[in-house]
Amino acid sequence: MTFLRNLWNEEQGQDLIEYTLLMAFVALASAALFLGAGGSIKGIWSTTNSQLAAANSAS
Repeated sequence: MTFLRNLWNEEQGQDLIEYTLLMAFVALASAALFLGAGGSIKGIWSTTNSQLAAANSAS
């Protein structure tokens, strides 16, 4: 029973797990941000490409 109490109260690896979870959250949030911004960037490039093609045809 003492072994189980000591195992339950052990905090030696807790910091490593917390930092790992924090890094995983940051990575997922960054990936979501990049995926969400991808559509906006694609729209900007499409508009720019269309304008350049129109300017090339007009000249």
